[in-house]
Amino acid sequence: MNFENSLAFAKQQDAQDTLAEYRERFHHPVIDGKQVLYFTGNSLGLAPKSAKDYVNAELDDWAKWGVEGHFHATNPWVSYHEILTPAMAELVGANESEVVCMNSLTTNLHLLFVSFYRPTTEKFKIISEAKMFPSDRYLLETQVKHHGFDPDEAIIEVAPRDGEHLIREEDILAAINEHQEQLALVFFGGVNYFTGQLFDMEKLTQAAHNVGAIAGFDLAHAAGNIPVKLHDWNVDFAAWCTYKYINASAGNVGAIFVHDRHGDNTDIPRFGGWWGHNKERRFLMENSFDPMTGAEGWQLSNVPIMGMAVLKASLDIFQQVGIENLRQKSLKLTAFLAFVFNDIVELFPDIQLEIITPSDASMRGCQLSVKLVGTDKRFFSALTEAGVIADFREPDVVRLAPTPLYNSFEDVYQFGQTLKTLLAGWQK
Repeated sequence: MNFENSLAFAKQQDAQDTLAEYRERFHHPVIDGKQVLYFTGNSLGLAPKSAKDYVNAELDDWAKWGVEGHFHATNPWVSYHEILTPAMAELVGANESEVVCMNSLTTNLHLLFVSFYRPTTEKFKIISEAKMFPSDRYLLETQVKHHGFDPDEAIIEVAPRDGEHLIREEDILAAINEHQEQLALVFFGGVNYFTGQLFDMEKLTQAAHNVGAIAGFDLAHAAGNIPVKLHDWNVDFAAWCTYKYINASAGNVGAIFVHDRHGDNTDIPRFGGWWGHNKERRFLMENSFDPMTGAEGWQLSNVPIMGMAVLKASLDIFQQVGIENLRQKSLKLTAFLAFVFNDIVELFPDIQLEIITPSDASMRGCQLSVKLVGTDKRFFSALTEAGVIADFREPDVVRLAPTPLYNSFEDVYQFGQTLKTLLAGWQK
């Protein structure tokens, strides 16, 4: 569509937005007495207003029942994670048997690697993206060392070509083909945290399987951001957090996906815990581990109820909205942000701010990463002081995420006006 960088146009788009009402279901930060423009749902999603009621309900049941709340609370705690499964499975395109909410993201990935990274002297290499999130890189390094391999030899990082910001798909496929005889695992972020590049997970999974390798993904920046179809894409395993686009509060519980073809095989090696044990016999306190089928068989401990209550508050909203509807708004809202940004930046040719996220909407979610060419971190600090909450990633990138659940077209327009004012002052 044809965009206009005007308040009237932004207001018109908001008036026509069928999801606009959901903005009011979230708390919008007020800092130093001023409501800010919040564009960092890719780091921490806003708080659902309903979350307090969901947590208070569990606090009330705790006060009423004590330990008996495990069985007699309105939502019995012993099975609380099960009430989250349908919504979470729908969000990532999985069967309910393939998903469970548990632990935190990197903990979950380490547990999954126990099962799915089983290197041998012949097949031990892992292909991943360069500039992946540091926790994932540390995961790969320590897993490889744990198995007695040299990270410099075992980890193959596919990087952008010289002078480019994005990784070419053809280079990933070429690396898979080149190392196929020694390749054990292809492991990527579904959406790269730094550039916002969305990888074709279905194609990478098929390429891995074609050479006898496993395909796994970190969906921290994909879950709740883009439609994902893990089961249909035949992905082997995945894990994600819930505090970014899923809005479940800082550091809250994560989730995993294990494809049914693996989940149905209880002989797959894993680290065990009593919550992954046969739930019909869990409280018999037996010595021998009998894992449940499905993703639940990777659980370790009973769940943190208060955190899961916040997660339930957000997932209930996602079920009402639908990820496909969010994606449609996201495509339009992110494109409008790119338009407004470029429209403003063109007025200041001496200050080069460059969007490094793919311009092709099918290759990105709602994040735009901006490279600060010709400025430095002081510009990001000025942006923050002006009431725009984004985030900075070394050495010179600002990430902006117009999240469709609670950001508006007027938010984007007002960001443009703030940017224009800052750049005018910076040029002087």
